[in-house]
Amino acid sequence: MSIMNLIGDNIVISNEQNLTVDAALEITCSKLVEQGKVETTYLEAIKQKHKEIGAYYVLAPKIAMPHARPEDGVNEAALQITVFKNGVDLESEDNGDVFFSVTLAALDSDSHIQTIVALSELFQNDEDIEAIIAADNEASIANILNKY
Repeated sequence: MSIMNLIGDNIVISNEQNLTVDAALEITCSKLVEQGKVETTYLEAIKQKHKEIGAYYVLAPKIAMPHARPEDGVNEAALQITVFKNGVDLESEDNGDVFFSVTLAALDSDSHIQTIVALSELFQNDEDIEAIIAADNEASIANILNKY
């Protein structure tokens, strides 16, 4: 199964600058909340966890995967892709600004294993990550993601 099955049209390209952490996280969950795939409590749980332990979801330079627990408000398994054209400082000391974010909404701790495997393959492909960040429309991003 392609990760695009979980993404659908949940691709956001943000040109905003100087975003706060909370504002950036709101963008990374915007389509999921809008479509009812997650409750606003899910976004609040991510923000709260960030306040407690920092940017736990920044996985590598340029890459973040915001997520919370399924019981924090996931209604349907889904992913949202967000590209921050100007980068965003999510307060990760080790990894710098984030340009590419994949918000993960999983229904339980087991069913998304295949999704995580596909995403890890993507995250290891610097060429595709750079192409996603450079893309100027959602269709170009979707074409790259269809490989995973």
